[in-house]
This record gives sequence, C-alpha cells and structure tokens, in this order.
Amino acid sequence: MLAPMTNQQSHENGQLSDAESHWLTMRAKGQFGLVMTCASHVQEIGKGFPGQLGIFGDQLMDGHQKLAKEIQSHGSLAVIQLHHAGMRSPQEVIGQQPVCPSENEKTGARALTLAEVIQLREDFIEAAIRAQKCGYDGVEVHGAHGYILTQFLSSEINHRTDEYGGSLENRSRILFEIVRGIREKCGENFLLGVRLSPEKFGMDLQEVKTISEQLCEEDLIDFLDISLWDCFKMPEEESYQELPLLDHFTSLDLNNVKLTVAGKILSGKDVRSILDAGVDFVTIGRSGILHHDFPQQVMQNPDFEPTETPVSAKYLKKEGLSETFVKYMRRWPDFVQDS
Repeated sequence: MLAPMTNQQSHENGQLSDAESHWLTMRAKGQFGLVMTCASHVQEIGKGFPGQLGIFGDQLMDGHQKLAKEIQSHGSLAVIQLHHAGMRSPQEVIGQQPVCPSENEKTGARALTLAEVIQLREDFIEAAIRAQKCGYDGVEVHGAHGYILTQFLSSEINHRTDEYGGSLENRSRILFEIVRGIREKCGENFLLGVRLSPEKFGMDLQEVKTISEQLCEEDLIDFLDISLWDCFKMPEEESYQELPLLDHFTSLDLNNVKLTVAGKILSGKDVRSILDAGVDFVTIGRSGILHHDFPQQVMQNPDFEPTETPVSAKYLKKEGLSETFVKYMRRWPDFVQDS
C-alpha cells in the first residue's frame, strides 16, 4: 500500500490538481496494490495544510472520479483517507479558530458543541458516501497522528464531560459511530479501514490495542492500519517494553481484519521481515517517494535497497513530485540535496 502522505499539491479550494493526480497514478503504474490519497478533509474547518485535497463537498467530485478511475486502470485499489485536523488546523490556513473536543490553550482551539460533534460524525459518513459515488474502492478513517479523532481518543486532550468524553468507551464513541455509519451506508463490499497510532499525542498503547481489538471483534472494518513511526523499535513507555512495538499488534486477535503497518519499511529486506512477522500487507512511505515502482523493484529483487538520500530535486521530479512537493520534502532532514 502507498502510505497516505501530505504533499500540498492540490488547489486551495480542495480541488484535485493535475500534479497530485500524476503523483498518485505513477504509483499505481509502479504496482502498488493499494494507492491511498493524502489525508483529505471532510469539513473546510478541518483543513490541515495548504494545498490539501478535500472531500467535503459535491463540487469536488469530478476530480475524485477521474483519480479513482485512473488509479484503477493500472490494476490498483483506489482508497481515499478521510481526515479532519481539529486543533492541528493552522488558523492562517482555515481563516478561523480551529476546533477540538475541548478547549485547547496551546493551539488556541475552541471546544466543539455537542451539535458540532454530531455534525462532524455525519460529515465523515457523508464524505465516505461521496467517495463511493466517485468510484473509490474504499476509505480509510484517519484516527492517528494527533488529528481530531486522536484528540477525542486522548485522555490528555479530551476533557469533555458529555457522552464523548471521560471513559475510553466515551472517548472512542465518535470513531465507532463513524465506522458503523459508513458500513451501514456504503455496504459490505466497500473497503473500510481505520488508521491509528499507539504513541504520542497522549495516546496510551493499551487503549489503542483495546480499540483495535473491538474494531476487529465487531467485524466493523476490512483493514487496520497502525502507524508505528518505526516498525522495528520498542515502545516508548517502559511498562510496555515486554514486547517490541510491532508485536503488540501482531499478537492481537484480529478476527477477519487485515493488518498493515507503517514506519521505516525501506528495503526489500524490511518488507520481508514485516510480512514474516505476521502483517498482511506493508504500507510504504519514504521509499514510495523515492521509487514510484518500489513494489516492482522488490518483486524483481527481494533484496532491493532504495536509492540513498539526499537526492536531487531533478530526481524527485522524475519520480512524479511537483516543485511544491519537492519544497515540502525539504522539511525532512537530508532528503533533498541543497540546490
């Protein structure tokens, strides 16, 4: 699977750009079995970065229809990631105060009213319905990386006193309502995944495992996408270090749900190691930027090593990145050569 990656290549009104379409369809040509879009916001106020692809309105559907069809024409599954940045929406990007489950002094976010929480739930579900109408094979609900659903899950961030705050059952309520709503409206044959991250942003590893098992036990989703930051590391918290971080999830009873993980899976050897650990399919980010045909390369050479970084802007443009995406990648240390 191609990881859902921020690239800032689309238009400020949420419309798909030719640059973003080109970047994604090149990965389908390179034989990624599942090509996932960047995080795509379900409400305008949930925009997380400039040039973000949106799925919040019917006016955006034409671009998505073309994108889904083009990805599928190369034999890949087309999946869109549904997203809302919450308190992580920059005020200068959205032009208003960001929102959060409860007031957040650090980011200046205001608390959502109960009516707004219900609207948020409905807008996630509506975005999935819209994606299905556009021809996507499925959606992934983004519950990771400190965005709004993580903010609900986090006992450090969520201080609500209604049915969406307090206990883990309450803090996870909106996630389960969204997932159940999408399944009910879009049917059994529409791929449905959830992305979670077990560390940072106030997340507790055991709580994330409990949510994961419940999602799988109730057979609500088709795949569970766990973003580990590094698939080969130990948990940050000492109390959980009886197992490597990955093993905490491969040891769960996942029922019929497929497991994918992301985090520093860079080479053919890494791919083999993760699959051998009991993961169903791998999610590739960095090496998918460096090689649009990374899956083909690994199939041809199981010991394939990605090109060493830093690489030139010219090299990245050859691999389908626009000038905007290359500029964004300069934020990452030692990825793009100084020009």
